[in-house]
Amino acid sequence: MAAPARSEATSPTHSDRPTTYKSNLEEYEREGDARYPFLLSYRELKLLGIAGVGFFLDAYDLFVINPVATMLQYRLYGGHSLPPGLEGFIKAGANIGSVIGQFAFGYSADYFGRKAVYGKELMLIIFATIGTLCDPTGFLSPSGSLIWLGVWRIILGIGIGGDYPMSASVATDRANLRRRGTLLSYIFANQGWGSFVGSLATIIILLCYKHTMEVDGKTSKVDGVWRILVGLSLIPAFGTLYQRLTLPESTRYVAARKGNVPVPDEESIEELKKKANADPGVTEKVQPVSTANSESDGTQTPPSDHTEESADAGAKRDAAQLAAAKRSHFREFAHYFSEWRHLKVLIGTCTCWFLLDIAFYGINLNQNVVLQQIGFDGSTGSPWNRLFKIGIGNLIVTALGFVPGYYVTILTIEKLGRKWIQIQGFLMAALFLGILAGKFHTLSTASFIVCFAFLQFFFNFGANTTTYCYPAEVFPTRFRASAHGMSAACGKAGAIISALAFNSLSKKVGTPAVLWIFFACCIAGAAFSLLLPEVRDRDPDIVYAEEQREYERLHGRQH
Repeated sequence: MAAPARSEATSPTHSDRPTTYKSNLEEYEREGDARYPFLLSYRELKLLGIAGVGFFLDAYDLFVINPVATMLQYRLYGGHSLPPGLEGFIKAGANIGSVIGQFAFGYSADYFGRKAVYGKELMLIIFATIGTLCDPTGFLSPSGSLIWLGVWRIILGIGIGGDYPMSASVATDRANLRRRGTLLSYIFANQGWGSFVGSLATIIILLCYKHTMEVDGKTSKVDGVWRILVGLSLIPAFGTLYQRLTLPESTRYVAARKGNVPVPDEESIEELKKKANADPGVTEKVQPVSTANSESDGTQTPPSDHTEESADAGAKRDAAQLAAAKRSHFREFAHYFSEWRHLKVLIGTCTCWFLLDIAFYGINLNQNVVLQQIGFDGSTGSPWNRLFKIGIGNLIVTALGFVPGYYVTILTIEKLGRKWIQIQGFLMAALFLGILAGKFHTLSTASFIVCFAFLQFFFNFGANTTTYCYPAEVFPTRFRASAHGMSAACGKAGAIISALAFNSLSKKVGTPAVLWIFFACCIAGAAFSLLLPEVRDRDPDIVYAEEQREYERLHGRQH
């Protein structure tokens, strides 16, 4: 199979061409269309298991903090409400930490490499979870216990935030081009399962404590309920830690850092795409198309001292290239986004995620409004009954629209495209937010549940999934994690604003007015989505190589 490449490289017609390198741009074979995109291979399932845990833990944590805060009312304040400032601190702590983690881990993944960083964010999650479990509620004052919890939740958030750019980059670096969006959607869908398992675990643990709390009247034992609920998240975290720490560096990332994918002038970007998609199997190593003259006749030259010296020189050259790439990374990053065609895409991914999370987290961090409407807010009954009702209500909300929306995205993302799904998701979410806002006080319980379920469905069959996929797919490998971290951090900033402002705004202007604000955010999100290109079947590394080639042509002409 190598003979044609050698004859082509040594033919007189092409002898004046520079050496061309064909690198492995993915670690999975680029297969034909025989397999549906949503049918994953064993290796993809393994990658899904490794990368999906972070999003499972993110949603699990987002869910459990609400019942945990309610449980702490009974443990620390005799059933009375938590101080508003401290309650906001423990609920917003993880999101505050996430902003830090997304920036820090995103840049580190591009600068140091995925292998050097991946797994460290999960270690931080484990460390912070153990710190949370050690909250000495019996020895500190109630305020001191909440401050302890809030500080550890900020550290937890740094780890959870770091998982966004890390898992997105690790998965995209290895994904098959035709199934890239599907794999990313599968990974992100773990958010739905995190919420579902969180609500289910709350119900099961409360049932185990029913006799103690309800019959014996030992309400203080709720301290054990919330610790078990938080501690369960350690199981999937420990289960995938080793796999993350030992995951090798992807060939795509190594090739991108070395810059060893020069493109011949004769080949257009469209031809490169066709070749990439038609290639039935890509080798694992970066190999030069041209070979040594000693191999042109098909014979093998026995190893010699000269060969070993050449190998050593090649290794030193590779190390020097990587060191140079690190030194120039920030300069290249700034140069890349100094061009409007790239900056507008980054503005699009950051703004869309920011606007989405204002609405999405504004609804989901304050589900007590929804639970009141469907009669599961836990406002009456014994402490155990109140907690159990809230758990049942959250399970209903999660099952209605949260999980199904993710899987419709998985089934359709490679057919409909990211841009279409994102715009229609924003518009349909705006529609149902408008109905809820306009008819908030007149909707029947059944109508409210239906509208809310459709709202959750179109959040997830829409921008909640695609805002995660877009930064991972639209930017080239060498800037992917940094750009993804920036986009995700903007999203979490929107979540923080919404979480802190929702309650105070609701009291001042009313819940319907706040829902109208969310409606406006979704309309604006649809508008900013127009800045983004469709990325289905688009290889950003090939696009970047083409842009570099054009720049070198223009630069050469000017000089």
